[in-house]
Amino acid sequence: MDSTVPIVVAGALVGFAVGLTGMGGGALMTPIMVMVFGVNPTAAIGSDLAASVFMKPFGALVHQRAGTVRWDIVRWLLPTAVPAAFGGVFLLRALGDGDDLEQRVKYVVGTALMLAVAGMLARMWLDRRRTAADGEDAEVPVRPVATLLIGLVGGVIVGMTSVGSGSLIIVMLMLAHPRLRANHLVGTDLVQAIPMVAAAALGHLLVGDADLGLAATLLIGAVPGVVLGALVSSRVSGSAVRWALVVLLTGSGLAMLKASSTVILLGCLAMILLGTLTAVRDRRPAGSAAAATADAAQPAGAPGSR
Repeated sequence: MDSTVPIVVAGALVGFAVGLTGMGGGALMTPIMVMVFGVNPTAAIGSDLAASVFMKPFGALVHQRAGTVRWDIVRWLLPTAVPAAFGGVFLLRALGDGDDLEQRVKYVVGTALMLAVAGMLARMWLDRRRTAADGEDAEVPVRPVATLLIGLVGGVIVGMTSVGSGSLIIVMLMLAHPRLRANHLVGTDLVQAIPMVAAAALGHLLVGDADLGLAATLLIGAVPGVVLGALVSSRVSGSAVRWALVVLLTGSGLAMLKASSTVILLGCLAMILLGTLTAVRDRRPAGSAAAATADAAQPAGAPGSR
């Protein structure tokens, strides 16, 4: 059966998730291509990177027009991120060849997916802390050494797995620049990801991993999906979608690592429980504050007053 339409739909769904939350591009698309459509892991990585080269500029252009790109941070990321992403391709090929390589790549991608889950959880936790902090600052000075190291580590992971440009690097940037505005983090990450992902895609193209036809098919759905997701993101909270991504990536990562069905189920249930408890906790202060306000406004001696 022709899989073109299902791949276009998958691209649209992933693009929508990326536009809505800023996370989950490679972390979703690569395992979907491997586990759902039976694409070889190395071909899935290369094709996803090739598609990302054309998809990321849409979001980057929006942030550039809004003035939410920290070009000084971008300039310190790229000297290490671009060569590391290109070199990560050949580091991946050093793992072997044939079926042995494909099996090892699954383990590498599975590990990267679990790191992405940890990164997404860390980002949500940091976002909560930043909301309660004394505010953010658009003029936070760049930390050159830390930023160069982020580019190096993030570039290698992206080159080897296509995972991390939106889920790992942005978390590392948050840790290195904790007072930087959230929209500046996203805009900066999107812009630096373009040459980094392009370098990784070029490397995979040179070694014959990238399937340009598959990448083009993905883009048919991904581009409008990203645009739609970005439009919806201004009207709908992405919290539920982020937790859905965490659950999905947990299951995908454990499956790539060849965990048993029981372990996969327990891992997904644990993330569902954590998301539910977080949502309940987030609602409770708002409810308590509203009740306190009502009690304070109630006249003394009125029914129910204390």
